[in-house]
Amino acid sequence: MTIVLATKNRDKIREIKEILADLPVEIKTSADFPGIPDVEEDGRTLQENAVKKAKQFHQFTGLPALADDTGLEVDALHGAPGVYSSRFAGEKATYEDNRKKLLHKMKTVPDENRGAQFRSVAAFVNGDHVITTEGIVRGTITRKPAGSGGFGYDPIFFVPELGRTFAEISLKEKNNISHRGRALRKMKEKLAKLKLNSGGGHHEEMDSTDRNSNRNGGDDDWLQQKKC
Repeated sequence: MTIVLATKNRDKIREIKEILADLPVEIKTSADFPGIPDVEEDGRTLQENAVKKAKQFHQFTGLPALADDTGLEVDALHGAPGVYSSRFAGEKATYEDNRKKLLHKMKTVPDENRGAQFRSVAAFVNGDHVITTEGIVRGTITRKPAGSGGFGYDPIFFVPELGRTFAEISLKEKNNISHRGRALRKMKEKLAKLKLNSGGGHHEEMDSTDRNSNRNGGDDDWLQQKKC
């Protein structure tokens, strides 16, 4: 069985591959499909963007596709940057640009009001079948970056129960508690247990239970490659 990861972000690919390491599938990436077009992430929600990315990669490759879209939601900024997290400081912003803009906006916010959460939505698309799952992790925004690991906002996202930022812990530690790890573990459970009916379309809402699907833990042929 083969799936394609619907992202060109090498940092995401590294994390997703580690999380899915025990899933019995072959994982392809955009590097295996030269010329695959970029996806315009113009959705109003993380779920819309994740589903759009998975659908576009599925249509281009003919393979079942797995995508995720992630946002940092800061309490003091009423949930911003949210769906705009990757381009908070502009369309061509770097990770550092985005962090600097966020810290600037937060410079007068007191410590007790610096709460935030990472939210990740994973989407799996195979033909007309769509499954989505969500993961959230709470933390606080630091006043300056700490750590050299991770990517994105990790150096300024402090996890109280660990006493460190995401950039100060190992990839394995991060994936054990992160938003992306939580969303993808839920997805793994669905991909391992859920057998979709072969006829007709199916759209499973976020983290819901599919009451109309046949279940057979030992039979997952529905994951096999489908022709576009």
